[in-house]
Amino acid sequence: MARFLFQGTYSTDGIKGVLKDGGTGRRTAVEAAVKSLGGKLEAFYYGFGETDVYVIVDGIDNAAAAAFSMGVGATGSLSSIKTTVLMTPEDVDQAAKKTMSYRAPGR
Repeated sequence: MARFLFQGTYSTDGIKGVLKDGGTGRRTAVEAAVKSLGGKLEAFYYGFGETDVYVIVDGIDNAAAAAFSMGVGATGSLSSIKTTVLMTPEDVDQAAKKTMSYRAPGR
């Protein structure tokens, strides 16, 4: 299982939903969605600027992450959503030990 960072920008309807439900209400809704996919909501933050909401989810696989992203996106409450796989330093250590055969273009 992996950890994912979801970043979203609210649509006009999404902002109206936050105003109606409050920040904690939206966190509760996201937590329930994540739990229904077998994961755990690790962090939920709002921010200023281009991105409105940051969500870190642990314990789901790629298919569950895609289901979450598509499910939230399909509601129209976000004008954009970005999903990033998060790696631990230990994951990077394992990656650094792997070797591969690769030829760069034109070489």
